[in-house]
Amino acid sequence: MFYYRRKLLLGLIQKLGGEVLSTPLQKKLFLLTRQQKEKSFDFIPYKYGCFSLLANNDLGVLEKMGFIKKKYSGTSISWQLVSNDDFIGQLRTEDKSAINYIHNTFGRYSGNELIKYTYINFPFWAINSTILDELLDKEEKEKVLLQKKKVSDNCLFTIGYEGKSLETYINQLIINDVKVLCDVRKNPLSKKWGFSKSLLKDACEKVNIKYVHIPQLGIESEERHDLKTISDYKKLFETYEKTTLRVNNSYLLSIIEILQDNKRVALTCFEKDVCMCHRGVVAKSLMSLDALKSYKLKNL
Repeated sequence: MFYYRRKLLLGLIQKLGGEVLSTPLQKKLFLLTRQQKEKSFDFIPYKYGCFSLLANNDLGVLEKMGFIKKKYSGTSISWQLVSNDDFIGQLRTEDKSAINYIHNTFGRYSGNELIKYTYINFPFWAINSTILDELLDKEEKEKVLLQKKKVSDNCLFTIGYEGKSLETYINQLIINDVKVLCDVRKNPLSKKWGFSKSLLKDACEKVNIKYVHIPQLGIESEERHDLKTISDYKKLFETYEKTTLRVNNSYLLSIIEILQDNKRVALTCFEKDVCMCHRGVVAKSLMSLDALKSYKLKNL
């Protein structure tokens, strides 16, 4: 599907001369979105700073569609526009202005200059960088390191991905210093991009969060049909607590072991409201156990 955000990507590549290295493209796209009221892409702090997982996926899609092609030069990757279409002309006025600003302001920056600029001005997105020492002085690096959350409290979190981009979701985990994400969906597939098992696992690993799937604690999708009232949800969760949780008590115990080893763990499923999701029942059952008396419960 030709989403508007993909036209924005192509328009940016077009403005940058039709070919741009992957890392500078990510940085300029990040700076472009800082000019938008409603951002077309969100970003996570990755090994070279701000990185949009969705944009990276879109580039692959656009390559398959024949609009761009990936070029390799040693260890460097660049994206080359092969379509003759005028993508800039298809953009909203405010986005044309934003692209012109990025080109005029940062067009002559070297790759390292551009990365350094984003590190200094947006330090959160540099916290996982592998090249801090190469680019920043001691004071600049300290500013980045202060963005890292290191919390000593033992805590069990719950988080749903409904209404969130993958990057926003991952950043919530980072900000709360979550060490392990436990996916308690029966079938870890999603129509929402980024939240099927393989993509979610990869996104977590990119920011040093361990991903664990525990399908035994999930609810079959057919059991969730026709849930219309609070009463319907209450009946479902009462049945779930009496059946699935009791039968699979050993998997609850495995989460306790994960918590004791890692201190800060999140349970995840789809629903935004924890009261409408079985992860809330799992969390309640865990928090009732003596082993977790010192732990707090927080719903993200």
